[in-house]
Amino acid sequence: MPKAQTKMNSNIDLRHGDCRSVLKKLNENSVHMVLTDPPYFIDGLDDSWRKGKEGVKKGTGAVGGLPVGMKFDPAQGRALQSFMHDIAAELARVLVPGGFMLSFSQPRLAHRMACGIEDAGFEIRDLYAWHYTKRAQMKAFSQLHFVEKMDTLTQAQRLEIKLELQGRKTPQLRPQFESIIMAQNPRCGTFVENWMAHKVGLIDVRKTLDGTTPSTVMKVEKPTGDERYHGHMTPKPVALLSHLIELFTLPKQKILDPFLGSGSTALAAAHTGRSCIGIEVVGDYLEIAKHRLERTNDGN
Repeated sequence: MPKAQTKMNSNIDLRHGDCRSVLKKLNENSVHMVLTDPPYFIDGLDDSWRKGKEGVKKGTGAVGGLPVGMKFDPAQGRALQSFMHDIAAELARVLVPGGFMLSFSQPRLAHRMACGIEDAGFEIRDLYAWHYTKRAQMKAFSQLHFVEKMDTLTQAQRLEIKLELQGRKTPQLRPQFESIIMAQNPRCGTFVENWMAHKVGLIDVRKTLDGTTPSTVMKVEKPTGDERYHGHMTPKPVALLSHLIELFTLPKQKILDPFLGSGSTALAAAHTGRSCIGIEVVGDYLEIAKHRLERTNDGN
């Protein structure tokens, strides 16, 4: 499939392709911030992170080869760490000294993602929580149906175990937050010296979501309505991305998202007066991103 590059306007540069290849074409020290939501190798994604992988029950989040309710597979985390290490090495090259990388992650995989990013040369500076309350369903599964299938037990034994397991489910509480890893490219000199040279490396604590000093817990509800119409599996709210961009960059600086998805980072960059390079391997998502940006440009 040919790789396309689309400039919605002078500030937004959308590129179709695998970021592992596209990043190599970007110049060193050419972006001021990386803001992204990498894939987690779940939900029926194939090796190119497209929907449709065989052996995975679509929509359950189950890891291939494991029954529903048994999602944990340590190999998933190790693969993610290796994947992120190679990409983070390229991101460190294109990011200016002292620039920040913010990466969303499932809480149970955040440590692996952070290790991959850190081993590539970044400094892990903090961990944030995107807190939401709506549309968060309990993912734990009862084990009672497994007990019923244990043919080594008598009916009386099954009943006894079922009574003992009442209210017991797999260890998955109702999710209400997602991790955001905050990493920094090594600075040149002190914070002030780095700022004088590159205008990055310090945060603007005047920016706020709720009228108070910005904190590591950021409460923004999940996208609904128009923000979710495009059907992406894990869309992030533009309001949250805009807040993060304003915390870490100045107007007219350049944001990079190597996993653009349906374009929320590009929209947030446009809304806050920044430029953006967005890379997306799935053509359908790139078309959605272009459409969303066109609607914004038209004032809709």
